[in-house]
Amino acid sequence: MAAAESDRDPPSALCSEFLNFSAKDTASQWMAAADLQQEVHRHLALYVPRILCLGPSGCSSREEQREEQREELACQLLLLAPLEWLLLGEEPAAGLALLQENNQPSPLCGHVFKVGEPTYSCRECAADPTCVLCMQCFLGSVHKDHRYRMTTSGGGGFCDCGDAEAWKKGPYCQKHTPTPNNRDTEEDPVAQLPADMVARSYNIFSIILKYAVDMLTWDQEDQLPAGLEPPERGDTYYCMLFNDEVHTYEQVIYTLQKAVNCSQKEAVSFATTVDRDGRKSVRYGDFQFCEQAKSVIVRNTSRQSKPLRVQVMHSSVVAHQCFALKALSWLGQIIQYSDGLRRILCQVGLQEGPEGENSSLVDRLMLNDSKMWKGARNIYHQLLMNSLLMDLKYKKIFAIQFAKSYERLQNDYVKDDHDREFSITDLSVQIFTVPSLARMLMVEENLMTTIIRTFVDHLRHRDLQGRFQFDRYTAQQAFKFGRVQSLIGDLKYVLISRPCEWSDELREKFLEGLDSFLELLKCMQGMDPVVRQVGQHIEMEPEWEAAFTLQMKLTHIISMIQEWCSTDERVLIDAYRRCLSALSHCHSGLPDGEQPISLSLAGHCVETFRYQVSQDKVSIHLPVCRLLAGLHVLLSRTEVASRFPEQLPLGELSPPLLIELPLRCLVLCAQVHAGMWRRNGFSLINQIYYYHNVKCRVEMFDKDIIMLQAGASMMDPNHFLMIVLSRFELFHIFSSADCRKRYREANKDVVQQNNTLIEEMLHLIIMVVGERYVAGVGQVEPFDEVRREIIHQLSIRPMAHSELVKALPENGNKETGLERVIDSVASFKKPGVTGRGLYELRPEWNKHFNLYFHHYSRADQSKAEEAQRKLRRQNGEDTALPPPVPPPLCPLFGSLVNLLQCDVLLAVEGAVLQWAVEPSGGGWTESMLQRVLHLVGMALLEEQQQLENSSGYDDVTFNYTCKITRPGEAPSTSGSVLALLESLQNAPHLEVHKDMITWILKMVANIKTIRERSSSTSSVTISQGQGLEETVRDKDKAERKRKAEMARLRREKIMAQMSEMQKHFINENKELFQQSLEELEASTSAAAEHSPPSLEVSSVSQVCVGPRRLGGAERRQLVTCILCQEEQEVKGHGRAMVLAAFVQRSTVLSKNRRRALPNAECHDPLFMHPDLSLGIHTASCGHIMHATCWQRYFEAVQLKEQRRQQRLRGHTSYDVENGEFLCPLCECLSNTVIPLLPHTHSPDHSVDHPGLELWLKTTNQQIAALHSAHRTQSDDAAEGAEPPVPVPEGFRIDFTPLNPFSSSVSEMITTFSMSTYKVGLKVNPNEQDQRVPVLSWSTCAYTIQAIERLLMDEEKPLFGSLPCRQDDCLSSLTRFSSACWTAAPLKTVHTQFIRLLAALVPDPQVENTPCILDIDMFHLLVYSVLSYSSVHCLDQSRQSVVDSAHLHLLHLVTVAHLVQILLTSTTEEVFMDQDSGGSEEEEFTCQLYDTLRKHLGSALPEVNSGWQLWRCVKVGILPFLRAATLFFHYLNSTAPPADLLVTGPGQWEALCSYLGLPSNLLQLYQSQHTLLEPLIYRWCSHPGVRQTLQGAGVIVRFPRESNRLIDLPEDYSVLINQASSFTCPRSGGDKSRAPTLCLVCGSMLCSQSYCCQTEVDGEDVGACTAHTFTCGAGLGLFLRVRESQVLFVAGKTKGCFYPPPYLDDYGETDQGLKRGNPLHLCADRYRKIERLWRQHGIAEVIGHAQEANQTLVAIDWQHL
Repeated sequence: MAAAESDRDPPSALCSEFLNFSAKDTASQWMAAADLQQEVHRHLALYVPRILCLGPSGCSSREEQREEQREELACQLLLLAPLEWLLLGEEPAAGLALLQENNQPSPLCGHVFKVGEPTYSCRECAADPTCVLCMQCFLGSVHKDHRYRMTTSGGGGFCDCGDAEAWKKGPYCQKHTPTPNNRDTEEDPVAQLPADMVARSYNIFSIILKYAVDMLTWDQEDQLPAGLEPPERGDTYYCMLFNDEVHTYEQVIYTLQKAVNCSQKEAVSFATTVDRDGRKSVRYGDFQFCEQAKSVIVRNTSRQSKPLRVQVMHSSVVAHQCFALKALSWLGQIIQYSDGLRRILCQVGLQEGPEGENSSLVDRLMLNDSKMWKGARNIYHQLLMNSLLMDLKYKKIFAIQFAKSYERLQNDYVKDDHDREFSITDLSVQIFTVPSLARMLMVEENLMTTIIRTFVDHLRHRDLQGRFQFDRYTAQQAFKFGRVQSLIGDLKYVLISRPCEWSDELREKFLEGLDSFLELLKCMQGMDPVVRQVGQHIEMEPEWEAAFTLQMKLTHIISMIQEWCSTDERVLIDAYRRCLSALSHCHSGLPDGEQPISLSLAGHCVETFRYQVSQDKVSIHLPVCRLLAGLHVLLSRTEVASRFPEQLPLGELSPPLLIELPLRCLVLCAQVHAGMWRRNGFSLINQIYYYHNVKCRVEMFDKDIIMLQAGASMMDPNHFLMIVLSRFELFHIFSSADCRKRYREANKDVVQQNNTLIEEMLHLIIMVVGERYVAGVGQVEPFDEVRREIIHQLSIRPMAHSELVKALPENGNKETGLERVIDSVASFKKPGVTGRGLYELRPEWNKHFNLYFHHYSRADQSKAEEAQRKLRRQNGEDTALPPPVPPPLCPLFGSLVNLLQCDVLLAVEGAVLQWAVEPSGGGWTESMLQRVLHLVGMALLEEQQQLENSSGYDDVTFNYTCKITRPGEAPSTSGSVLALLESLQNAPHLEVHKDMITWILKMVANIKTIRERSSSTSSVTISQGQGLEETVRDKDKAERKRKAEMARLRREKIMAQMSEMQKHFINENKELFQQSLEELEASTSAAAEHSPPSLEVSSVSQVCVGPRRLGGAERRQLVTCILCQEEQEVKGHGRAMVLAAFVQRSTVLSKNRRRALPNAECHDPLFMHPDLSLGIHTASCGHIMHATCWQRYFEAVQLKEQRRQQRLRGHTSYDVENGEFLCPLCECLSNTVIPLLPHTHSPDHSVDHPGLELWLKTTNQQIAALHSAHRTQSDDAAEGAEPPVPVPEGFRIDFTPLNPFSSSVSEMITTFSMSTYKVGLKVNPNEQDQRVPVLSWSTCAYTIQAIERLLMDEEKPLFGSLPCRQDDCLSSLTRFSSACWTAAPLKTVHTQFIRLLAALVPDPQVENTPCILDIDMFHLLVYSVLSYSSVHCLDQSRQSVVDSAHLHLLHLVTVAHLVQILLTSTTEEVFMDQDSGGSEEEEFTCQLYDTLRKHLGSALPEVNSGWQLWRCVKVGILPFLRAATLFFHYLNSTAPPADLLVTGPGQWEALCSYLGLPSNLLQLYQSQHTLLEPLIYRWCSHPGVRQTLQGAGVIVRFPRESNRLIDLPEDYSVLINQASSFTCPRSGGDKSRAPTLCLVCGSMLCSQSYCCQTEVDGEDVGACTAHTFTCGAGLGLFLRVRESQVLFVAGKTKGCFYPPPYLDDYGETDQGLKRGNPLHLCADRYRKIERLWRQHGIAEVIGHAQEANQTLVAIDWQHL
């Protein structure tokens, strides 16, 4: 270090030099110089190393910031200012302003997105999904009323506003709309600048840009380019660490700690900077010192992978590189002022250098991209965006350069390990998505071919036939493969918008591109072939993922190529030819004609070759075949086939060859379903799954079906079906002469397999004939296709929008076409507070349901069938599911219908029906029959349609009805198909299919009628048909009625039997039932006591406090233990019963979140501040156990936990070490138990009731006696020195009261006291601590206050509306609090009572009592009432009751609260004074207020309106009265008055009378005026009061407003915007990766990152967890803005995610913002979260969530 210091200039010398420096003079010198470049270089060589990189920065971040500011300033003054003077020729500020004024701004917005910023794309108008707007442009555009998609940017793209090619309509927002008087855009903006300035800027830009490029591409660590060497160079080096994407944060941190021995904190900061900027110096010093650090780093990181890249660089090299970046940023800023300067910079950048090809400065940067570090790349990419991409002329020139170097850039990128967003190749999205540029590059640079060839070059793994063969899919391979796939992305950009008009060059280049694409597909054709394993299971799962990844990536490309072909007939015909020749090239490998075998069946013969899927190789990948199928459909759709048949090579097609490969593929699927390939492992199952999956099926499964349709339409249908039978390996079953007699197969497995294969084959025929919803196969539009998909999805069950979107294939623009169709077929049901909105199918579309829809999986099919049958039963229809009417076929596929009536199919149908007639043996299944019936139905529909659409009888070629009436062929003379159906109609074993068979017979009759009457008019046919239908229907109805009647009788009989048995049982077990009936009566009478009081009681007004109170009748409390089911009465001396409870710290009621958490050791909780900044809340699930049962249960839980830890050291959802457990019954999180205690006794009315004055006098005497007793104990030496204090009669200081509780109850009292103590103060248990009872009282008071607030805000009545678990909890909690003093030393509780009373009645012996404004009066009331018992128990005179003391304490506290409210009242807004007289209340209030003003003078404002003061008082004291009412109700078990069981008027009077207070509360003050006056004077003269009122402390106003969660914006994008501008508070201005909003206080935090970790209790925790400790006492509710997720955190180990309150228009949340639909706040859901928080239910929700989902337990919540 010392060595380094001496090299620096003494700061003073440098400063004086800086001060004397004049930028203007330097600029003039440069102007005069002959060689400007040399001058500038000399200046930079001198100053750069003296300004930048002067050694290690200070230790603290503040010093580091100061250093950065100093560097910035020096750079601006000494280096950039002279350049600005030189460029502008005047004062820079003025010159730049002038430039901006004269500049015509570009219509392009060009705003570059920050990470996480919201971007908007219009789904209706965007040319493709990459066209996005920034928020400002979006809000000012027409698109905000369209269907738009909102996402968060990954950073780096820019706003496309103003680019006419990016939008179909509305390209400009209001701000960027070009004005009509704009100059002609073609005009050169350079011409607007003064000529001398143009010359200067050329010069300066080329010098600076060249300097920057030289420095950034400089690869020597120790030397500088000529002309830049520093005048003197010291031995000062940096050890520079570079980023890579291989090593983890942890590895880097660990290595740095060893290499440069820094602290963990510093290492983390180094690692974060390296990750952000791409490099960071980790050591500064002489060469040796740095080299040593480098060797340690390299040694430590080279074990598993290549080592971290480290360089030792001379400080002057680093300094020049830093300045090069600053210079590039400066250029970027300067060109923002003027389009002319922007264009000059573009010219300088793209000008070819002396070396010719690839020598321009921009080329040099691009080609060195992968050698630069992240920070440098970011800055120059930003500059390219601001310059070249914003200038339309140069964007073209740049695009051509980019395309020329494309292959080299991509190769660099694949070798590089930085993410795509940091690579220059990422700019392809800015260039290739512009249609005009893409077409130009395609024609001029042959871009399409270049991209495909580059891609194929990278996939070098081939097998002997030249097909791709991928290695095992390791992480390394996936990484590499992922890089290569970005090329497919580029190809997609090029093809995304199809051309409207073609030029000859475009045709030529596109077809050339298609050729290279076919080469790629040929490498995929037949890859990953599989052979069936027989005997033993496959040993190693073969690689299959890479092939499917490739297929998925190419799916959209294949579809786009077909779309391009469809727009031009010549291209289509050419493409078809090329594809066909590629396919025949692939077919040349097939063993065609080696051993032809001939098949004959039903009088037809066909030749085919020997091949069995179950024995030979078969592959799922047939992209060439499938592309041809797609083009074949286009021929039909565009009618090219019918218009230019002579140009098409249709003669070369061999239909059997065309269908061969797709058929093999479909047979493979059938055999896998039949379980024949079980031994081939999961890889095959996965391949079949993806083959049918929505992501791949469009270009796989669907195209295979189309290819079969194309083949079948060109062949004899009998031949087609024979080949299908042969490939399904079923030919032998149907070809035997006696096939209808059922084949006999010994092996049961084989029978089952064959059955499945027959089902699958029949299904395939149904699909080949029936799937016509592809434009070109059937006469339909794409619209119909989407509609049909939706109908069939919704036939399964109602679905949410997102489920439907997932079930539909997306096109290249991420659109499914769903929105155009959905409203016509479905109705939307809005969601409630949970769940999501659902679409239901409209009933009129049910008739379109097709049971054999080709995209149903098996599970979907059975669900849909069940749902549809159920629906039809509900509507009282028959349960047949006949095939829907199909659309007509296109001419090219027209002959497909003949399949339905060909002999082979009739033979197959006849065989299956014959087997069904005599169902013995296993060679037949119902599914088979069902499929045959479906096929018969399809044929009948086809015939009916042809008859209805035909003009005369002669042109109907389809006569299925005739064929099914023919009997079987000669050898087997069984009946015709029709006869078989008739015999099956009433077969008992086919009850399910009866309706379907009836429907078929009805159709046959119908068609016969139509044929017979085809000569007469059509009207008759219809009525005739209907008549026939009706007679059949009537028969059905009668039959149904009979069945229903039978079923009813059967039910009644069963019910009668059951009731008979029941009576019999009761008679036998009489005594048992007798007992339970008595108990029932007892419990109902007990319930009656609980119920609202009857009238005669309420005539005596009910009072819950004071000597006049009515005790709860001395009733027994019987409870049952949930663990041993034993019943027991609650007694003080019995076995203890306990209630499971959960105690937690809470800040829900806090009015001051800035208050620091108290220091546990010395905090005195006796007086609660009215801001309630931290309370202890107790909740319970209401389940009761014996204390002993609970202890046993808890010990078992502990034991289990200890055992579990050795095996598995994970967290559970509860923390046993902190005493947590789950309630054994409801699994609710609990951490303690509350003992149940008996009710208090009714008061003794015989004793007289002393007045307030007398009671105070007695109490003061008692306190004085206690004082002296405490003193004598403490100093026995000074005995007799003091005169004894007069002790009131019967008051025995030395009396030890008997403990009223059994030992087990006392033990439980201690247990709960310890829990509240431990949780409340966060300390270890200590029974001797004096604060123990206070905390028990505190949780009682706080819980009551929390529940009172809830009831108030939800406008529920005070009594009767609490759920019983809360009611039980409050009741046991209050009774426990009244008894907990028995477990503490008497002296402790006495001292506390003395201190509490002193706050109200000043006592000279008690010091530092708080002022009246710093005490929460309800807590004071609870504490003093509960601690008074300890004093009262010493009074043996039996002269007084405890109740009178309670009443007096209530009076005193109420008066104190009145004073408190008046002192803090604000009455600025003067209402109209109601009436001048004013009531008694107003008068008394004014008197009291005047008294206070007399004592305090000017600290209180003058108020004249008594009405207003009284209103203030009444509203302010209400919460206190309500809480006191709850407290005394539970303390004394007095039944509440009827008025408080409902909401409405009369609450105030009812509260006052129930508490035994006058309804004019100020009478309390008036009646005891003389006694209270001195007290009030004492309260007011406390110095704290005046200080607080004059603004020293926080004034809490009454009533305290309830806390709410923060207000969230209605539109979610507002939040995203806020979050994107939020920077991490610790790492200088860096964007936060996971900005998270606290819903309680509204702070934005930088979550889940190393930079913001802090230490809490010696553990590193993330920003959210740390924040919970200051804001929520360890509990937090957050909204993760980028994920749109609500996060609940409790403590360090517990957390869960919760659905956010933001929904899209379809009533769904979008966690992770994956769908991008606009989100809006759902107020109900937000209120639900708020209620959870205010009910203190968050911890419970987390507990339940973690129990239900074990993955949540494993998350490190403390790092969020």
